[in-house]
Amino acid sequence: MNRSASKKLGRASLAFGAALASAVLCTTVSAAAPGGVGGAPGMDSVARTVGERACPVVYFDLGETLVHTADDGSIAYRSGAASYLRALRERHIRIGLITNVPPSWGTTDAERAARLKKEVDATWEGPEPFAWNDFGGRILTPRTEAERKPAPVLWQRAKVQSGSCRLVFQAETVEEVKVAASVGYVPYQVGQPHRPAFLPVGLVQLLG
Repeated sequence: MNRSASKKLGRASLAFGAALASAVLCTTVSAAAPGGVGGAPGMDSVARTVGERACPVVYFDLGETLVHTADDGSIAYRSGAASYLRALRERHIRIGLITNVPPSWGTTDAERAARLKKEVDATWEGPEPFAWNDFGGRILTPRTEAERKPAPVLWQRAKVQSGSCRLVFQAETVEEVKVAASVGYVPYQVGQPHRPAFLPVGLVQLLG
């Protein structure tokens, strides 16, 4: 193959890659809630959002989304979770947790997050510790029983805290994914067959 033909092929490959990424983003977001239901935004709303907002923030549920609790009570990363968090960190994409814990664990999110860290770390298994530092102050927990998920309060609080940034929420349960979509998050149900374990990092970057 001559040099000119090679360059043309390279340009065509790049164009195809961009088109594929756009198509995958459309399919991924619209199908984030099973059957495309639950308020998952369509491509039109995503396109508007991309133009209006930057700095995506990716929020997660914790249990059975990022970590798994074994029958013996030990806790470890779910398959692929550690490398996924690492990839987000390397691209300077901020992350957060929206997770239920007993309100009695503290009077502030920081206090409840500290208790959560203590509880998880006490039974942690695996070659690397959980990446608590990556979450900064973005660990949202219920202040009362009424705020426990699937009530929308925690997602709304995270939205206020994140300013104008585009928000993603990833969890293993259909109900939580639907609620997140209903309040404006790009939702993604993790661990589904025939779909990446987590929303691909490249697609998260497109949102910003």
